[in-house]
Amino acid sequence: MAFNPNNYKAPEAKKLPVILLLDVSGSMSGAKIDSLYDATIDMIETFAAAQAKEQIIDVAIITFGDSVDLHTRYTPVKDLQAKGISKFKASGMTPMGTALRMAKDMIDDKNETPSRIYRPAVVLVSDGAPNDDWKGPMDKFINDGRSAKCQRFAVAIGNDADRSVLERFIQDPNAVLFAEDAKDISEQFKTISMSISTMATAPNSNSVPTPSTAPKYDNNIANDDDDDLY
Repeated sequence: MAFNPNNYKAPEAKKLPVILLLDVSGSMSGAKIDSLYDATIDMIETFAAAQAKEQIIDVAIITFGDSVDLHTRYTPVKDLQAKGISKFKASGMTPMGTALRMAKDMIDDKNETPSRIYRPAVVLVSDGAPNDDWKGPMDKFINDGRSAKCQRFAVAIGNDADRSVLERFIQDPNAVLFAEDAKDISEQFKTISMSISTMATAPNSNSVPTPSTAPKYDNNIANDDDDDLY
């Protein structure tokens, strides 16, 4: 076989997608929406500082309130640091089921969420109860297709948050993080950030320590011999 220098390529960095599903309903207005935005910026800073050279953390943000929007498409955290993210606006109700359908479609679409990556981390944040059909979309997210293999985190904001809904998403009643008020949102985001960052930088993803306050999850990375996700 003739020598071809083009056959020798350095391995590409694996990506770790993080999807934030953020409740921006009217009840989040005021201090809570400001704290949620600040906590998101802090999370991006933590990811940027922690990611290793051989890994890239991409963050996407889906907001649900007056509408369900892909606020931020998958973007490397270094780029988000450089250009920032637009402010969140609180209004409307809580269409969580629609947000879950959007997130699942993103993950199941190989053009949007490619194969041979780390298991995506999905963070669901809410201060109330869904007002749309959410049980079917949530069950499909948890049990069907590529989204079934995601790491899942949840944060309940305030005493009005429907913890039973978030517990169903996590599948562990003890793993839902609680922010009593606006000032606590950042602390709970730090817990999640450290869990995800630890996975991203661990030399052996099968032995990543998980904080006792965070959900348990499988840290296996993608199999290079598999043409599907993870």
